[in-house]
Amino acid sequence: MIDISEKDTILRIATASGKIKLHKDTIKKIKEGNVKKGDVFTIAKVSAINAVKKVPDIIPLCHPIPITNVIINFEFENENYIKVNCTVKSFAKTGVEMEALTGVSTALLNIWDVVKMYEKDTRGQYPSTLISDIKVDEKIKKA
Repeated sequence: MIDISEKDTILRIATASGKIKLHKDTIKKIKEGNVKKGDVFTIAKVSAINAVKKVPDIIPLCHPIPITNVIINFEFENENYIKVNCTVKSFAKTGVEMEALTGVSTALLNIWDVVKMYEKDTRGQYPSTLISDIKVDEKIKKA
């Protein structure tokens, strides 16, 4: 763990994003609210918020920091993709990039879990379902 004792507590903001590729029919089910397991975006949002708050438990060298806000957004990108954005805010001595990355990753994984029954082929495999482009889009430090 890095010693952050001498660093100032300031506003830290990070935004991360990622995408999931799904079948057109799966996207349609999500838009129409016809997914058997429930509301895809509510499930993904709640799971992402929980994951952000648990980062020090799952990434051992991350410091526990007070999370002051988590914003999760979903966008349909063309007919096969959903993009997830996660913005995390904290007044802390260290950044929140790992929290934002964990939030977006967890949201994407939960989307996959909730719709996987529609994504399987006849052999039970996922030949075209794909999570990609997970990245930090912006990091802000304000003194």
